[in-house]
Amino acid sequence: MGLVGVQENGKGEMALSLGNKSKYKRMDSELSDEFDDEASNHYNELERKKSIRKYVLACAIFASLNNVLLGYVNLDLIHGDRKAVTWITETQFNQEIQSLIFSQCRSLLCTDVGVMSGAIIFIQEDLKISEVQEEVLVGILSIISLLGSLAGGRTSDIIGRKWTIAFAAVIFQIGAAIMTFAPSFQILMIGRVLAGVGIGFGVMIAPVYIAEISPTVDRGSLTSFPEIFINLGILLGYVSNYAFSGFSVHINWRVMLAVGILPSVFIGFALFIIPESPRWLVMQNRVEDARSVLLKTNENETDVDERLSEIVAAAGMSNGEKNEEKAVWRELLSPSPPLRRMLITGFGIQCFQQITGIDATVYYSPEIFKEAGIENNSKLLAATVAVGVTKTAFILIATFLVDRVGRKPLLYVSTIGMTVCLLTLSLTLGFLGHGQLGIALAVLCVCGNVAFFSVGMGPICWILTSEIFPLRLRAQASALGAVGNRVCSGLIAMSFLSLSRTITVGGTFFLFALLSALSVLFAYKCVPETKGKSLEQIELLFENHNEWQGSEVEMGDSEHLVQKA
Repeated sequence: MGLVGVQENGKGEMALSLGNKSKYKRMDSELSDEFDDEASNHYNELERKKSIRKYVLACAIFASLNNVLLGYVNLDLIHGDRKAVTWITETQFNQEIQSLIFSQCRSLLCTDVGVMSGAIIFIQEDLKISEVQEEVLVGILSIISLLGSLAGGRTSDIIGRKWTIAFAAVIFQIGAAIMTFAPSFQILMIGRVLAGVGIGFGVMIAPVYIAEISPTVDRGSLTSFPEIFINLGILLGYVSNYAFSGFSVHINWRVMLAVGILPSVFIGFALFIIPESPRWLVMQNRVEDARSVLLKTNENETDVDERLSEIVAAAGMSNGEKNEEKAVWRELLSPSPPLRRMLITGFGIQCFQQITGIDATVYYSPEIFKEAGIENNSKLLAATVAVGVTKTAFILIATFLVDRVGRKPLLYVSTIGMTVCLLTLSLTLGFLGHGQLGIALAVLCVCGNVAFFSVGMGPICWILTSEIFPLRLRAQASALGAVGNRVCSGLIAMSFLSLSRTITVGGTFFLFALLSALSVLFAYKCVPETKGKSLEQIELLFENHNEWQGSEVEMGDSEHLVQKA
């Protein structure tokens, strides 16, 4: 107990003396220092988390750059031979309407129209290529990119995800350089083939790499980046066409194609920044390297060792040795029950994404609007542009929602909304004729269908495919799904006009509405919720048949999502 005394001050008054006054000052100082240390630590932790978020975001952006090339060069012709246009439409549209329809339907295995839409006009004039050669030049890239995607899965298992991205960029650079300086059609074709291989590799590996490096809470948003970058590539193609069309015929198309090298050059710089996938590193028994990457990409250091243990267990390397397992393709062809469920989910959602008619809706939107009664060319073009703007805008919305709301709720909204829009469009085209109400409903339904697709089925298809497969099968199974997606897209696009002539345009969209209704049931029965789960926890969902079909999620219930161990 401190000394307390009574003293007389200079005025003869009594005053209380506190002998332990200095002790209290020391205690206050210690408390203040401790509070400052805690505040400093909290600030440093927040800064570290911000830094990690920026780093992972940069990795996702750099990995998605190859997808810019898909939008830029894998998308073809606005202008082609008028015989093909007349044969395609079989209705006596005027020349400008034919051009609009042709611009939407030539890229049968792609997603939109990019730099080749302008370059092909000048290639025809400069190299004097025939119509058949033009068609081969356009079509070969789509076919080769499918083969590139298939090969990309195996390649990424051998050399790693990061170096597969680099390999794709190098192959594309070589192809683009050859096309830029091509003196003849034959040399141009060689460059086109190499560009197709590079695009196939890059498009396949991007979602897999991003899913494997992303923290659980942001994985959905980041994995949707490749879809956004495809649309950026399309925009870059349009800008390139406009900017360089004034050059001489011998130069302009070469500059247009050369600009496509820029994204892959940026990827070269990115190799000094982005890490290898920690999951691939574990497969190579480089566990410490994987731990270093996880420390760079996970906000909570305390979770790193737990996550690493899950990855090691999933890779079958708990004892530091790889288990003897059969070849990947043999396993995919004769799958175990859990793998069969994964294939049903992954391959099924890839097919449903396309057989509900989204590409046909976009490609043939001018014909749909013409069928509804729009005859003014400027109004027809405006309605077509509205479809493209809607598609891009709602992909951005999906990016913000997918990790907050969840995959499955967005899939429900998407598939149900698409079904309603497709059914309404079918009835509008079949019964309302060419009145103002019919035109308004047709435009609203087409834009609505594209919006609902972009907010759910569009990006979530690729997110799920990159999430659900086991580590050792993920790359090659994802590649197989991508091929199925593109094949379905081509079949739907190429059969749309024949179906329309047989059962009318309205009847064709009624068929799409039925398929879309089936996709709702598919989402309910075969798609588990993956929001908030690590890739290794997602794999466990497919071990049990009941969990696979009954993995419903309460929105916002993030704690429930990580209970499965």
